[in-house]
Amino acid sequence: MEKNVLKEIIVEQQNGLARVNKTVPREVLPLVLTYVPISHAVIIAGIRRAGKSVLIQQIMPHIDGGYYYFNFEDERLVNFTVADFNSLYEVFVELYGPRKTFFFDEIQNVPGWERFVRRMQDSGHKFFITGSNATLLSRELGTKLTGRYVSVELYPFSFGEYLAFHDVAVAKGDVLKTPRRAMIKQLFNRFFTEGGMPEYVTSVTNEALSKVYESILYRDIITRYELKDERPMRELCLYLFSNIGALFSYSNLKNILGLGSVNTIKSYLRYLENSFLFFGIRCYQPSVKKQIVTPKKIFCIDNAMARVAGFSFSENKGHFLENIVFLELQRQGRDIFYYRTHTGAEVDFIIRRGERVEQALQVTWSLAGTSRDREVTAMVAALEELSLGQGLILTDNEDEEIIVGNKKIIVQPVFRWLLENGVRGGLK
Repeated sequence: MEKNVLKEIIVEQQNGLARVNKTVPREVLPLVLTYVPISHAVIIAGIRRAGKSVLIQQIMPHIDGGYYYFNFEDERLVNFTVADFNSLYEVFVELYGPRKTFFFDEIQNVPGWERFVRRMQDSGHKFFITGSNATLLSRELGTKLTGRYVSVELYPFSFGEYLAFHDVAVAKGDVLKTPRRAMIKQLFNRFFTEGGMPEYVTSVTNEALSKVYESILYRDIITRYELKDERPMRELCLYLFSNIGALFSYSNLKNILGLGSVNTIKSYLRYLENSFLFFGIRCYQPSVKKQIVTPKKIFCIDNAMARVAGFSFSENKGHFLENIVFLELQRQGRDIFYYRTHTGAEVDFIIRRGERVEQALQVTWSLAGTSRDREVTAMVAALEELSLGQGLILTDNEDEEIIVGNKKIIVQPVFRWLLENGVRGGLK
């Protein structure tokens, strides 16, 4: 690739770094900063437009001795190959002199990039790398970089980050004070429908979110995996967006979409999970074999995206509340399952630590009416079967404690749970 083109792109991108709009310090930033002094490459992976580029800009002021920055999303780089990295490095040195740190954005667009990174690591260079595909977190990458990397997953705004975006600081105890609680709950109601995709939160226009979804669908899935017919993938996405929190099996999806092969469905779901668009969790079973054959439960990356791209948002408020809880558990890096009791009752989330079940969580819009007996009965049964003394039921806006025999059930609003037990580690 011609050096003058690379130079033009580098200068444009460097100038663009100075034109950053309002940013929210991401909750993973303190963790990432602990990786600055070590020699390992730092891999930041997450869905497109979740804020990975902004996160690395928040890292840059903490780098001594300067850095190089390059974003591989530029359309002029369509023919960039691993052989062009040497030219890129030479242009960097010509423009800015020798520096030890590289920031590479959306590097998955260049097959074989690991070879350049590994070689430069051997000569003492440091890398911060972002990408929109989960293969960046795979064991295969660990082999290619000989284990010399650490990984971070970035999700759309958490509720805490959403509040920070709206310049709302929340102190310990605020969720219990009537005026502050009402204001926080009002913002949570917006978060419930607006989700946390930074671009959408900024503009609050469906068109902005639709463009992000189309970009993910075409660039990260249809083009990347060379799908000749986009219809089945579109229909699969529509079905999953419209059934968040529901159970699915490969054979059932195959029949719904009229596809001839379960393997095709498995591949499509793997593509969607690699792009961070959807997540499937298994039923907790003592046998891994049983976990594999039992139907999975589907969740998505963002409530607003599901609302824009799917159907039945208003009719499934409980499932979308559940989706918010799932995403927070993902941010925390928990080992997540759902559970079925011996009588067939479902508990939404089981958290496992090692080989031990640590917590049982149920999510429901409200415990009013007939749902109370159903949800409490399911939770008590799960606590008995899993040898747990306490469970948690999360609702839209209820606070209480329920004692059944020797079992305690804490009932909390989701917004309170997010702020007191979220990835930030509790309120100040």
